[in-house]
Amino acid sequence: MVQGKKLFMGIVFIQKVEQDLISMTTDGSLRKLVFASLMAALIAVGAYIAIPMWPVPIVMQNLFVLLAGLLLGSRWAAASVGVYLLAGACGLPVFAHGGGGLGHLIGPTGGYLFGFVPCAYIVGFVSERSNQRMMPEVLAMIAASLFVYAAGVPWLKMIYGMSLGKALVAGMYPFLIGDALKIAAAAYIARRIRPLVNEFGLKRSKIVS
Repeated sequence: MVQGKKLFMGIVFIQKVEQDLISMTTDGSLRKLVFASLMAALIAVGAYIAIPMWPVPIVMQNLFVLLAGLLLGSRWAAASVGVYLLAGACGLPVFAHGGGGLGHLIGPTGGYLFGFVPCAYIVGFVSERSNQRMMPEVLAMIAASLFVYAAGVPWLKMIYGMSLGKALVAGMYPFLIGDALKIAAAAYIARRIRPLVNEFGLKRSKIVS
């Protein structure tokens, strides 16, 4: 119950940050900010859908990070993840297992968390320039997911003083099948809800996000 209340506070904080940003944007950006706020909140919820593992838990965060890239485009997706990380850095329990604070960002999973920003940007960038075609988007999600590991595994290795091989076994190999399923799910979900998103005026050109 306490963790649920803290998560609710985290989501409220995310929405407050987005509302502050709305006041500084044009009407054309308003809808994108609303969707960015929603995706940041979903990333926070995804942290609570977790299977405990050591030293890195299996979470649903990256599914929503990938979806942010597919639906929002490069800059807004990266901004959405940035707001999520900001909420966590401020101490709100939006990370896995209800974690929060700067200590969590520099902990064993910090590299993965920071890797979410370029992950979202890469997926959004390719989606914008491929006219939302499925194959380029799937390849982008694979590359972006590997980028998360490129940031997370060396960080994990440094924190625990592991060999690279042990860091890969602990922080990458067990998650690859799940990542493949999340990529497939993200592609399917994006295809299903894009008409709804476009109906609300969030159509993206190939160049401008």
